Amino acid sequence: MTEEQERRPETPAEANGSTAVFVVLGKQLKLLRERAGLSQKEFGRLVGYGPDQISAMERGVRTPRPEFLERADELLDAAGLFKEVIPQVEEAMTKARTRHPEWYRSYAELEAQAVSLYDYSTMGVLGLLQTEDYSRAVFTQRHPPLDEETIEKRVADRLSRQQIFEQWPPPEFSFVVEQAVLERPIGGLEVHRGQLRQLLRIGRMRNVQLQVMPTGRHEHPSLGGSFTLLIPKGKEQVAYMEVQGHPKLITDREGVRVLAGRYGIIRAQALNPYESLDLIEKMLEER
Repeated sequence: MTEEQERRPETPAEANGSTAVFVVLGKQLKLLRERAGLSQKEFGRLVGYGPDQISAMERGVRTPRPEFLERADELLDAAGLFKEVIPQVEEAMTKARTRHPEWYRSYAELEAQAVSLYDYSTMGVLGLLQTEDYSRAVFTQRHPPLDEETIEKRVADRLSRQQIFEQWPPPEFSFVVEQAVLERPIGGLEVHRGQLRQLLRIGRMRNVQLQVMPTGRHEHPSLGGSFTLLIPKGKEQVAYMEVQGHPKLITDREGVRVLAGRYGIIRAQALNPYESLDLIEKMLEER
């Protein structure tokens, strides 16, 4: 990938000049959380977020949603400090632009508009499902190596995509993950355990179906690699796949139809969602 391809566009905060606002807001959130004697994990449990998401907001790289600010204001006894900035936060969200490399930007814009998203993963955990530590391990291990600044920017950008899980009405999600992906301890044991817990958390959401494709299956309908199907609001279904950093966005109906049919067979051959969560829980207990 060339330097030009790696170049990252402005983040939403940079684009509208509000970078300092979110950095300051994050520092205030961290200060009040620590004053209340809560860890990121404990506070996240109270507001319905994971510790990685709380960390990203405290560092100013993730835009806090209005409902989060209202809840945080009450829990941390902020006396209206967070509620007062909700209008500014909502304005920033309406001005938000995609914050990814040029070659990925078209897909990321469609993903942010998705009313349904189906993904089949074969080599690693999908970016939408990754923890901060797992994501950092992925980018750190990339070759040729990325510099530290680029790694941190990419991690923040990847985490920002996960705000799609907080939309209302919620999109419909289906994820099928190869069992081998769950057995690969990217980043080491603790990172791996954290990622398994993240999958359990997301897999239990009412609008999410998470399935595992067992390694022991004798037949398999798709040995050609990972792919994603999504329907953006008001548009037709599209497909996306990526091989060694080379993206392909498929919009022709016949190509999308073939992959959609293939995905249906993959789901049928995978463990059902309940069996899949049980398997992940068992794997977590064994590690």
